[in-house]
Amino acid sequence: MTHEDAGHYAAKHEPGVKADSKIVDAIKEKMSDGKITCAAMHGIAKMLSVSPAEVGKTADLLEVRLLKCQLGLFGYSPERKIVKPAENVSSEISRAIRESIENQRISCLSCWEIAEKSGCGKMDISAACEELGVKISPCQLGAF
Repeated sequence: MTHEDAGHYAAKHEPGVKADSKIVDAIKEKMSDGKITCAAMHGIAKMLSVSPAEVGKTADLLEVRLLKCQLGLFGYSPERKIVKPAENVSSEISRAIRESIENQRISCLSCWEIAEKSGCGKMDISAACEELGVKISPCQLGAF
């Protein structure tokens, strides 16, 4: 969804989709002013043993705005996106990114996995993707 679609997140889902009340309660507990961070959403998924996508769908149904993507791709103020291209990308990281590309993109989950395996931060991997011209999609939470 685009910035202009903000506040109409439920429209991404089939009409009549119901939200899990446990996830609704957890989101409401962690959100502030109708907003919640990516890290909080992933924390809820882990705590409730559900997928991040399920938490993201529930946030959409509640029209909750997602902030501070852990890859730096959206949800920051005033720039929205804070990740910048890396100055240098190691051959190991470049290879891992390129091997994870599907349909000309790399998934958010693959970026997280590369970060964990390489001992880098998540934003280091998204910065490497920026430098290599590799788009990241889909988001584990369904934001993009």
